[in-house]
Amino acid sequence: MREFSQSEAMLARAEKTIPLGSQTFSKSRTQYPFGASPYFITKGKGAKVWDVDGNEYVDFISSLCAVTLGYNDPDVTRAVRDQLEDGVIFSLPHPVEMEVAELIVEMVPCAEKVRFGKNGSDATAGAIRVSRAFTGRDRVAVCGYHGWQDWYIGSTARNLGVPQATRDLTHGFTFNDAESLQELMRAYPGEFAAIILEPMNVTPPTADFLHQVQDIARANGAVLVFDETITGFRFANGGAQEYFGVTPDLATFGKGLANGYPVSALAGRADIMKLMEEVFFSFTFGGETLSLAAAKATIEKLRREPVTATLRTRGTKLMNGAGNLIARHSLQDVLSISGDPTWSFLNFKDVEPYTLWDIKTLFMQETQARGFLTFGTHNMSYAHGDAEIAALMAAYDEIFAIIRSAIDQRNLMDLLRCKPLEPLFKVR
Repeated sequence: MREFSQSEAMLARAEKTIPLGSQTFSKSRTQYPFGASPYFITKGKGAKVWDVDGNEYVDFISSLCAVTLGYNDPDVTRAVRDQLEDGVIFSLPHPVEMEVAELIVEMVPCAEKVRFGKNGSDATAGAIRVSRAFTGRDRVAVCGYHGWQDWYIGSTARNLGVPQATRDLTHGFTFNDAESLQELMRAYPGEFAAIILEPMNVTPPTADFLHQVQDIARANGAVLVFDETITGFRFANGGAQEYFGVTPDLATFGKGLANGYPVSALAGRADIMKLMEEVFFSFTFGGETLSLAAAKATIEKLRREPVTATLRTRGTKLMNGAGNLIARHSLQDVLSISGDPTWSFLNFKDVEPYTLWDIKTLFMQETQARGFLTFGTHNMSYAHGDAEIAALMAAYDEIFAIIRSAIDQRNLMDLLRCKPLEPLFKVR
């Protein structure tokens, strides 16, 4: 039995000064069942992390997809240490800003000019602002998760504090349903500044969906934005736009761009990006050199080594293994697996008398007890090798048997050593 006493004590301490005890919603106690979970990590190396109680885990969350190479990658760490000797921030731009922008332009199909932020929400908000400036329009069509800022989050259940006037300008459409987007265009003709979507998340796009979205954007004079905060530098070196062969007008990047260092990018057509000279998108730390040195080292490694191909090969092995285990344990009524091999998902379903949250709690309790961090996602990194995948499959074999028996015997609640998770805000 793993011990989490230090984590729980530290959480109680942190909540006295930090709402939820975490700076990130997805890392908070809302996502991890209390009594069966760690809450603080002290270090990471490769595919492994260690919590404050000294427990070791193979981490398939990979810092919410931000780590693509592995924790403390030696090439990235070396680049950051070298840059640290020269300085972190200056009164004028450092050449590394230009060097990373040039690498992105070389690698990403849509990229002609680039601006940097610190997180994905910076980049998506910048994309919407410059799209509104370029088109002279206000409305935005969205599909997927696009960050915490008012223009997007106001359209979700987490809209507390967002003015109604802002909320009214954002309209959702359904992935793989081009007609749902056409309906928005017909309802507000000539009013949409941008159509922004994640080119893929839980399910792949149909063969023609992204092309249909591109055609609708062009026909209606809207800027097409791919939010590649996760898919960029993960699905392929040039992102999902390279992988699926559809080039947007603008794209946003973050997460894996710098293997966990805080930097994001907005890239796209030169005529649109030219307006960034007038649109106010400016950060004191936008040119912070350690993160840009990390980005440069990361991109260079992506070009030098078969990183994205390896993520895909090993992720395919994981998805096939998990699918076979679901079938072996007759859990098709409870679990399915979907997504891209580089970023896949176990999908939980309600099965009487249990909710998906009850079942997911048992799953997380048992995976964490066996030394794995995952809340049902498999966010592959270059450091995840065949051994880590085999170990996860062995754990899933045991855990899936427990889940099947618990549902059949109707004793799931008796097996829990913690309170079940509660229904949460879903970002996708």
